[in-house]
Amino acid sequence: MTETPKAKRFSMIREFHLADWFTLGNAVSGTGALFSTMSFLTSGDVFHVYMVAFLVFLALVFDVLDGRIARWRQKSSALGRELDSLADVISFGVAPAIIGYACGMNGLYDRILLAYFVACGVSRLARYNVTAEDMAGASGKVTHFEGTPIPTSIVLVFLLAAAAYSGAIGQNLWFGAMSIGGFTLHPLTLIFGLSGSLMISRIRIPKP
Repeated sequence: MTETPKAKRFSMIREFHLADWFTLGNAVSGTGALFSTMSFLTSGDVFHVYMVAFLVFLALVFDVLDGRIARWRQKSSALGRELDSLADVISFGVAPAIIGYACGMNGLYDRILLAYFVACGVSRLARYNVTAEDMAGASGKVTHFEGTPIPTSIVLVFLLAAAAYSGAIGQNLWFGAMSIGGFTLHPLTLIFGLSGSLMISRIRIPKP
């Protein structure tokens, strides 16, 4: 009997493991961080910047838990791996870049660096997905990362939350602004460029 489209949808849900639901929690938290960023742009209330930091931290908690649950239950899948990467792009790639823009990194060079950061994060995740099996070797366990993991971008989000707390956002952004060829660069944005470059580097970091 041919499976109907409705049955296929339900069967996909049945294929979700417990860890996958925590991965979705990661994605939802990252989406909430984007909503809070938009609320900050609308209201100017720095409370929303703090909410971004909290929600990205919550996304990190879900990200850690989904891996631990998958190992504990010894259940993982290609679907789960793809879900994890897509959720990480939202929470640790797009969300940090957008809050950076909202906090004042909105010059032309800033936008280029923020887009570069996101592109590096996406590339880092894609590289991990296609090389994970090779890196696992005979043990079946990935022993190290190549390049810094994308969740390390939470440091950038906390840095911006600290800047918001001290009033150093917008026109008061730390290190000010400079004009190059008639376009603006906020030197603080360079940390996003550095973070992105480290993600696509060949630096080996032991995997817990």
